Amino acid sequence: MPKLRIGDLEASIPIVQGGMGVGISLSSLSSSVANEGGIGIIAATGIGMLETDFDKNFKEANKRALQREIRRARELSTGIIGVNILVASSDSYDLLQTAVDEGADLVFLGAGLPLRVPTVLSSDGSKNVIARIVPIVSSARAARVIFQYWERHYNHVPDAVVVEGPLAGGHLGFKKEQITNPDYALEKILPEVIAVTKRYEQYFGKSIPVIAAGGVYTGADIHRFLQLGAQAVQMATRFVATHECDASPEFKEAYLRCKKEDLVIIDSPVGLPGRAIRNGFLEQISSGARIPFKCPWKCLKTCDPRSAPYCIGVALTNAKKGDIERGFAFAGANAHRIDTIISVRELIETLQMEYEIAAST
Repeated sequence: MPKLRIGDLEASIPIVQGGMGVGISLSSLSSSVANEGGIGIIAATGIGMLETDFDKNFKEANKRALQREIRRARELSTGIIGVNILVASSDSYDLLQTAVDEGADLVFLGAGLPLRVPTVLSSDGSKNVIARIVPIVSSARAARVIFQYWERHYNHVPDAVVVEGPLAGGHLGFKKEQITNPDYALEKILPEVIAVTKRYEQYFGKSIPVIAAGGVYTGADIHRFLQLGAQAVQMATRFVATHECDASPEFKEAYLRCKKEDLVIIDSPVGLPGRAIRNGFLEQISSGARIPFKCPWKCLKTCDPRSAPYCIGVALTNAKKGDIERGFAFAGANAHRIDTIISVRELIETLQMEYEIAAST
């Protein structure tokens, strides 16, 4: 596999491990991926929900937990460690600043347009971006809005961009009717996003790698998307089924048990559709049930606690801890293909072997 360069960072393989909240990709998984030459990602979303004071001071709990996980990952690996943050989180900028202060190599920003980023004033009064930011987009239009805004306000552009197709797990940047529409397939939108970045690469004289995500499952998939012009891929679902993943055994078991028909599109309180593994909890919600909850923190800008049928933060935390029946697991469209738990090293070796076979045919 070719190497991946993002600015002055160099990963020996072009694989970014996707950020998975709440608590699914923390220091154990991210450091293991980084040790194998990929880019390991800590998911900051709801990261403090296991802290004892989260109900009373969720911002401080999130900040403290993120600091701890970044420091742990640094102790476990000298590789590239990034942080994934939902722009829709009400404390997204605080988490972004924390990631920068703790020396995260990269920050991936999704579920919204990352227009506000950490800057310092230069001697001429202009703003200089002080972090390597990688937006996650689902269309060339979103990429264009971000790049135009950054150019106008910072005279700078993102260091890379992830383009995520509709086969991804978790929250999707598509309308429900677009998810199965071939016009919105990753193979279709990837070249369109690449075309946007090319103009800015030429103008700013820098490489802006485009990373393909959503439904990437095998080494052959990696080869195919690199042939289509991507410089790397982002993968999440495959990494859940590893020993090093920070999820509970019960969470991983849900992946092993799920069938293709169990992977469903849900309406998330975030305001976006999402792909998850159907279970009793989701069936209860789809039948019209409401799980009463108190919301002392309003962790999501787009969630209305008065109308939301359940608290997604609590549901995902329950699943992370193993209480799947009081929560649920997000998963990509290929989760049903997983049948065993392996190590991160075994997974990377398998992907490399599959890539080499595809490249030689």
